[in-house]
Amino acid sequence: MSRRLAREGAYKLIFEYLFSKDRDGGSFDMVCCQDGMTQADKEYLSKVYFGVVDNYDEIVRLISESTTGFNPDRYFKPDLAALLLAAYEMKYMPDIPTPVSISEVLELVKRYSTEGSASFVNGVLAGVDKKLKE
Repeated sequence: MSRRLAREGAYKLIFEYLFSKDRDGGSFDMVCCQDGMTQADKEYLSKVYFGVVDNYDEIVRLISESTTGFNPDRYFKPDLAALLLAAYEMKYMPDIPTPVSISEVLELVKRYSTEGSASFVNGVLAGVDKKLKE
């Protein structure tokens, strides 16, 4: 499996978390059991998914400080999942270049969200990047 597919698994788990607000180990195990999932993929998936869950309030605050009128309850869930994933990578995973994090989640948004969502998510992530560089 590639990092791209592991990132997609993390995206789906974060999306699920937005509805349940529960660390669902069963779903995590199902994603980790996919054919071709390497140990490195599992480690990435675990770090990102549980990192977003454990740091949810801090990541939401970071996104909020980078936008105006941010209310996570009003965001389209596929977009919010992408924002959380990318913001986590940007803040906590310096080994992943910011442009890669942004580019990869934009591909997920194009696949799973609405037509205009990619430009919206890109704009918010530009604000997050600026905030992190301050």
